[in-house]
Amino acid sequence: MTHFAKLALVTALVLPTFAVADEVSDTLKSALTAYEEGDVQYALEELEYAKQLMQSMKTANLAKFLPEAPDGWTREVSTEVSAGMAMFGGGAGAEATYSDGNEEFSITIMADNPMVGALSGMMANAGLMGMKLERIGRLKYLNQDGELSGIVDGRILIQASGADPEVMKSLLSEIDHRGLEDFGR
Repeated sequence: MTHFAKLALVTALVLPTFAVADEVSDTLKSALTAYEEGDVQYALEELEYAKQLMQSMKTANLAKFLPEAPDGWTREVSTEVSAGMAMFGGGAGAEATYSDGNEEFSITIMADNPMVGALSGMMANAGLMGMKLERIGRLKYLNQDGELSGIVDGRILIQASGADPEVMKSLLSEIDHRGLEDFGR
């Protein structure tokens, strides 16, 4: 069985569980057909497009972890963070901007990016390096001049910046850190 045939079989077994998998399945089937017809370039283009579609699905799922706006605040969610992550090794990202009309801050969640893994090592030793750590729920956040950064499962970065840390901490405490551990698995 060829590599592409195995990919198609796995796709057929796994993807039907996703509501929006039809376009992904169709694209993967198109890639397999192109490969079987000898059009390797088109097969590669279709595989890349299928990868983009699945990445969008993953990003949408990540955005679900961003907390709702507190009373008197608004929340605007953006998944454009993932587009910028491509040049840093890929991964998924989502961001929400919170505003009460006077004050504004953002919470960004990035997953499965090689740079997050590198930061994880630094965060593990932050206390030893004299950096200020603050516990929010079950997670320790690095406080660098009011910007809060935490790492979940060594692969997911949560950052909050733009407002008083106490304001941001209340929303960070609402994030399902344990649920994030299972993200993308």
